[in-house]
Amino acid sequence: MKILVVRFSSIGDVVLTTPVVRCLKEQLSGSEMHYITKESFKPVLEENPYIDRIITIRKSVDEVIDLLKQEHYDYVVDLHHNVRTLRLKRSLKVKSSAFPKKNFSKLLLTTFKINRMPKVHVVDRYFEAVQKLGVKNDQKPGDFFLTENDSVDLPAYELQEKSFIAVAMGAQFATKQMPLSLMAGVLEKVTQPIVLLGGPTDSERAVELVRMLGNKRVIDLCGQLSLRQSAFMTKTCSKLLTGDTGLMHIASCFETPIVSVWGNTVPDFGMYTYAPQNPGLYSIHEVAGLSCRPCSKIGYKECPKKHFKCMNLQDVGAIQMSLIENVK
Repeated sequence: MKILVVRFSSIGDVVLTTPVVRCLKEQLSGSEMHYITKESFKPVLEENPYIDRIITIRKSVDEVIDLLKQEHYDYVVDLHHNVRTLRLKRSLKVKSSAFPKKNFSKLLLTTFKINRMPKVHVVDRYFEAVQKLGVKNDQKPGDFFLTENDSVDLPAYELQEKSFIAVAMGAQFATKQMPLSLMAGVLEKVTQPIVLLGGPTDSERAVELVRMLGNKRVIDLCGQLSLRQSAFMTKTCSKLLTGDTGLMHIASCFETPIVSVWGNTVPDFGMYTYAPQNPGLYSIHEVAGLSCRPCSKIGYKECPKKHFKCMNLQDVGAIQMSLIENVK
């Protein structure tokens, strides 16, 4: 059976499809697995032994539709489920299934604060797309496969494996990011070295955080590592402090303990850390009872209400405790 799995974006969403890919490959004997995504997210899937071919687009499926037709797929597993994937499936004219995206339930929650979201992780909803194929969730974490080329020379930074705290500085939207004052307060009692992870756009905030942390040993790697090297750092750190980010989902693949701090988005959307084998690996910190939260299923450039209470009212002490407990 030749199967095309579809998920165009983003980092965390693509990571969370990997349990489905693995189970398809392992439970459908002799199957050939292709995966289509955006070019910028290909690094998430590279070296994955359960994927036989990765097909990428820059903007439109029209770039590869002729190629896809030539592959003569038997089945399309749609884990994105939007207008673009509908066009793709109509063009290929093969059997397909999609996961329940629950857009109306998300609208109810963000607009009217009525929570009709199913009390399951989005990965479990992804698996609904492969029920017809007889594929079941193996209750294992997601996959992110690293090679020697993805390694970071830890001794060059005077670091040892499992002896430092990693901090995910950025997020796709500002309302998912921890304010620097919150980060500085949380990290105040950390005794291990602190490593800042992020892209070039996070560099300015990282420099300021280093200044705020004063005499603590902080290593700023923002803008210096590839995504896969950042993944290596989440694998080798003792804990990851993060907002609702792609690095959070990557770290969960390595069973790294995660301290997650939530702003305008909510775990009720089903996109929290995926660790079915050990839910104790992660903690969730959020400000409950805000009438304005969640304000969006993704995020904004700034708080629509201007007060950013979902981050500014976080319990610093509780986050600190989660970060430093059981860390030597």
